[in-house]
Amino acid sequence: MNKFISKLNEGDTYHELFSYSQKDVDNFAEISGDKNPIHLDEVYASKSIFGRRIVHGYLGTSIFSKVFATNFPGEGTIYLKQDLKFLKPMYADQQYKAYFLVKDIRLNKHRALVLTEIFDSDATLVVSGEALIQNRNFII
Repeated sequence: MNKFISKLNEGDTYHELFSYSQKDVDNFAEISGDKNPIHLDEVYASKSIFGRRIVHGYLGTSIFSKVFATNFPGEGTIYLKQDLKFLKPMYADQQYKAYFLVKDIRLNKHRALVLTEIFDSDATLVVSGEALIQNRNFII
């Protein structure tokens, strides 16, 4: 159980700082099979619109799954839906902030609609979306 909250409410927020290394990106490429050179080959990526290697979008947003399962709301969370807009690239070895805002609670189904965003160190929004989660322990 989450030691930080006992119940999720509309308007609740949470944030978590995180980063991924190039080794994380390489491992994700192996696991997912997405070996696009934009993620792995510095020379190739240097000629792209980004000018360097970028983090896979789904690796970057995997922070949402981690947070829902561990801290906000925590154990027992079922991740039902996620909408995403990738607005800017993410890069290895840079710090980001994942931000969460509970927009709506559906008590009868123990569900919450949560704004999910990622900001870079300059406070620029790089990913925006909404998640639908369910948790009988914290959405009561």
